[in-house]
Amino acid sequence: MSTGHHAGRPKSWVAVTIIFIGFTIGGVGMVMGPDWIVFGIGAAVTVLGGIVALAVDIMSDVVVDEPQQ
Repeated sequence: MSTGHHAGRPKSWVAVTIIFIGFTIGGVGMVMGPDWIVFGIGAAVTVLGGIVALAVDIMSDVVVDEPQQ
């Protein structure tokens, strides 16, 4: 039986949402031609999300469950 949870903190979900938005903007930029300016904006937003993720220590959300027997 699992004793941990994998939900994450709200701050971590904000970082993930920023990264997701950046990937979406970059993907739209690639489909539009490619439009390198829009792609660059998406890449910048993704990097910003990565910085936010590091700032909120997103990796501390990882919960390792007890080994199953």
